[in-house]
Amino acid sequence: MKSPIPDYLRQVLEKARPDNSGKLASYIDVLAKADPSKMAVALSTVDGNLYSVGDDQVEFSIQSISKAFVYALAINDAGLPRVLEKIGVEPSGDAFNKLSLQPGTHRPMNPMINAGAITAHTLVVGENATAEQRVDRILKAVSKLAGRQLQVDEEVYEAELKDANRNMGIGYMLKAAGIISCDPQEAVRGYIRQCAIRTNVRDLAVMAATLGNAGVHPITGEQIMPHQSARQVLSVMTTCGMYDSAGDWVSRVGMPAKSGVAGGIIGTLPGQVGIAVFSPKLDERGNSVRGVKMFEQLSSEMGLHMMDSSQVGRATVRTWTMTIAGGAEQPHECEQEVPVFGLRGAVRFAGSERLTRAIVREISPPNPDDPGSGRHTNACAVIFMLKDTYSLNYVALRIISEDIRRLLEAGKNVVVIDPAEVLKIDGNPAFKEKSPRVVNDEAEARLYIGGQGCRAVSHSDEFY
Repeated sequence: MKSPIPDYLRQVLEKARPDNSGKLASYIDVLAKADPSKMAVALSTVDGNLYSVGDDQVEFSIQSISKAFVYALAINDAGLPRVLEKIGVEPSGDAFNKLSLQPGTHRPMNPMINAGAITAHTLVVGENATAEQRVDRILKAVSKLAGRQLQVDEEVYEAELKDANRNMGIGYMLKAAGIISCDPQEAVRGYIRQCAIRTNVRDLAVMAATLGNAGVHPITGEQIMPHQSARQVLSVMTTCGMYDSAGDWVSRVGMPAKSGVAGGIIGTLPGQVGIAVFSPKLDERGNSVRGVKMFEQLSSEMGLHMMDSSQVGRATVRTWTMTIAGGAEQPHECEQEVPVFGLRGAVRFAGSERLTRAIVREISPPNPDDPGSGRHTNACAVIFMLKDTYSLNYVALRIISEDIRRLLEAGKNVVVIDPAEVLKIDGNPAFKEKSPRVVNDEAEARLYIGGQGCRAVSHSDEFY
């Protein structure tokens, strides 16, 4: 059995595809030649499961998305107090490349605009480091986050350097204000080089999930950055990551995010997921048009808005095996093992994703690389225990319904213990052709599966 999550992501992508508005980033020659039809979305859970669809292997320059991770490096290398002396944390309300400093302090307003990002770049390694040392440190760090060796796109670097007058002006402004001490041209060249690192949505989703996982890499489990650094970065991304549309973004999408002019956007809901999208055409604020649409749909349907009060309480997934001895209809009292998948709490995407993962692991053929998988490949019946489930949001309902539909299609006898009817059967498009049997308790489930007089011989618990 395959997970329905990639199918859902594909529908999100295709729903955004018809929007052909926006323009390519024409001020950079290479980006102006990008293929506007390319689109991709990737999602990484904080416990290391990665899903992606579309042009997910297409590489593009990281651009301003790098600012979030270089800010984290600056905090790590220079310390937060020193960074705060040099860079503020207030939203500017201005364009990302405006030549402006905070009145009074003469600091850049925040690290997500170019003035703050150039300053953060100079704090990596140390203020006396060379441009080569800083870029090498940054490239190694983002490669570690991505889980593979990334490279600088030299063509993008050269193209941006040719039209770097405004950034050079920002560099000299920072030097004159005493914010940076190194050669302004060297600082800007290093900053442009960090923006030219090639990446894809799969890399970025894992990188975003690392931020959302308190700095712990979701796949390797390594603490890549201190928890406090990740928290600081996410805080600034929330208020400043989408430039002068940050307020609109927080209101409509509601998660820390960062965009880049190559068409990428990352976002994360701490403790749950990291998401990355890609589509090159930009709106007037420099954010991917289709990318914003995909994030809006994902946030709305998956319940990812950080201010959503129904986030309270995390769903628990529990799996166990019930051994049922047949009753009157099975006179030889043959025993059968029935896998039971239980959900407790208010279930959102994260809970339904863990449930789906458990189902795929138990029901699919054994995987040699995953000892213990495929234990119930030949089970004739499957039970879903929803009696302790308070609610299912839109995406959770959709994913779990699709799980059940695929089990029914595979010939499994599916029984749902759902006294509160949280799984909407009537009118559910997943159950047009065949529906599961819905019962009120375990006794009814056993009766349906094993016949009159059947009994549960044993239970074996395993928390997933």
